[in-house]
Amino acid sequence: MSVQPAMPKCWRMESKPHKFCPGCGHGLVLKALGQAIDELGIQDKVVFGCDIGCSLLSWDFFNVDTVQTHHGRTTPVITGIKRANPGVLGIAYMGDGGGYAIGAQHLVSAATRNERITVILVNNTQYGMTGGQMAPTTLPGQKTETTPYGRDIQATGYPTQGPEMVAAITPEGAYVARGTVANVKQLKGFIKKALENQMAGNGFSFVEALSTCPTNWRTNAEETWKFVEQEMTKYFKVGEIKVPGPREKEGQ
Repeated sequence: MSVQPAMPKCWRMESKPHKFCPGCGHGLVLKALGQAIDELGIQDKVVFGCDIGCSLLSWDFFNVDTVQTHHGRTTPVITGIKRANPGVLGIAYMGDGGGYAIGAQHLVSAATRNERITVILVNNTQYGMTGGQMAPTTLPGQKTETTPYGRDIQATGYPTQGPEMVAAITPEGAYVARGTVANVKQLKGFIKKALENQMAGNGFSFVEALSTCPTNWRTNAEETWKFVEQEMTKYFKVGEIKVPGPREKEGQ
């Protein structure tokens, strides 16, 4: 008798198996999000927005209200929905390219305004859907389609450390963390706290998830997990980076 894995109740089962590449970490991040939504009982309140890129394949993942946006514009779209209807729980889902490159101005602006939304950003150190080019998160020395000899930090700068940036520019009500698909239970906990922070009306909530892309990394299973668990975490530290403090009064 086969054992069927437990899937989040808020998942849209007609869209499974999902469309992500074998070994892709997006499915694990979305499973953690689904579990958090189930545990909080907020399925009927969520508006889920997904970016162009690999993350667009999540457009039919959940039985929740969903919108697919232009590349890099998920954060302002969810911000607008949240402002128009403060009772919803807005989730902006994107990759590192959409969040830290073309969407960087929107991420920074929403963070400094302390918008009451939750942003989940998947970091796999490259542009996945377009073939594995260098992204803002590509590690020093990492080989990609556009850095065949390894990323040269003298020419292209250092990788973006998004959560650290967001933590530095947000008010005290913000929640910021970095998780990894290598520890889904911990990642789910961070996402759940981010949603709870939005539910409490404290402020901006941001979770980065370190993820896998064996297709473009050209790695086998052992090499894939070594890279995400050992190489990525040397530069991108996993854990809570900012937790809500005393809530500031409006206008201060």
